[in-house]
Amino acid sequence: MDVNPEPRLILLCGLPGSGKTTLAKRMAREIPAVRLCPDEWLADLGVDLFDERLRDRLERRFWAHAQDLLRLGQTVILEFGFWGRSERDEKRLAARAIEIPVELHYLAAPIDELCRRLEARSREGGPGTVPVSRELLEEYVKLFQAPADDELALFDTPPLGRRG
Repeated sequence: MDVNPEPRLILLCGLPGSGKTTLAKRMAREIPAVRLCPDEWLADLGVDLFDERLRDRLERRFWAHAQDLLRLGQTVILEFGFWGRSERDEKRLAARAIEIPVELHYLAAPIDELCRRLEARSREGGPGTVPVSRELLEEYVKLFQAPADDELALFDTPPLGRRG
């Protein structure tokens, strides 16, 4: 681990159950980095995780906070899911405008695997656990815009010795 690693913005992209939080927690320890996870905050505040208006407000606040942290030299991990290309482009371009490298980690898994993981997570019932049915997940798959190779090429690669 570098003593003073260059600050980076790390975006975690994927559907529920793809492993974003598991990866983010590991990366936050190893780098170190500040991890911002809307699901955890909404759950801790006792708010419905499906309240899209509140989630949008929280994510906007997190983004403002992340930019402050980046300017102060801190690496930040955003666990927003980043389902749409426009969201990913917006964060990449804004970070580059303040001369911050940006990584995109796309976590993909077949729908059957996502369902298995979500069912196991629901059984464990940890903080912020919300049941996601197969039917809901299938709707999410229709909305999700997976990053293609040409988009992935627009992002920076992790420093050597640290791969997601």
